[in-house]
Amino acid sequence: MNVSLKRIQAIFIKDYKEFSRNYAVSIMIVFPIAFALLYRTEAGEQAAIYAFILNFSLAMLTSFVQACLIAEEKERNTLRSLMMTPASMLDVLIGKSALVFLISAAVLAFTTYLFGYETSNVMLLAAALGISILLYTAIGTICGLYSKTLLEASLSVFPVLIIFTAGPFALAFEEQYPFLEVLRYLPSSQLSELLVAMEVGAAAGELARPFIIISVWTVVLTIISFVLYKKRLMDQ
Repeated sequence: MNVSLKRIQAIFIKDYKEFSRNYAVSIMIVFPIAFALLYRTEAGEQAAIYAFILNFSLAMLTSFVQACLIAEEKERNTLRSLMMTPASMLDVLIGKSALVFLISAAVLAFTTYLFGYETSNVMLLAAALGISILLYTAIGTICGLYSKTLLEASLSVFPVLIIFTAGPFALAFEEQYPFLEVLRYLPSSQLSELLVAMEVGAAAGELARPFIIISVWTVVLTIISFVLYKKRLMDQ
């Protein structure tokens, strides 16, 4: 499948203009920054609080913005036109994901700075955040493709926000409710485990396990987003 940088750039610029015009979507960049300022002086385990901010930000910013950008095109019937152009599936999905990825990366980096989180393994942290951004971008793509309107896309992200953000906290009750053990395998729970393990200086094997699980989630959901895009293309 051919990939055209010019087509990707054109889609990227188009999305940037739509993002900058839609204040209901672009306002989402404020929430991670606000949470970082709100919780940076809180007592307790820094890694656990930082993980909560990241999980909330990834769902509220990355997935929400991606879903809304795609659903807005569907609502205007411009996504159908885009699908009919010579642009390949990778051109469209990379072009529409690049903006969200860059915005998320910049906002999370600034959020990390404001919160004051420090780690000796910066490269692993950057890799984990990069993989997580791709994961939540895929989730946003799926939500956007399943939605017919911007409002539906906004609502479809809230289950993601609730489950992925609350999942790590629900594990505190797994002794009373053993079925909650399944929440340990959520990417948000694994990101929390990874940050806590980094904070206590865990061995490489303990750090690799959550990173691998997050990566598997990312690959599976990205494939699902590709399949769903192809299905929508055939439905047209």
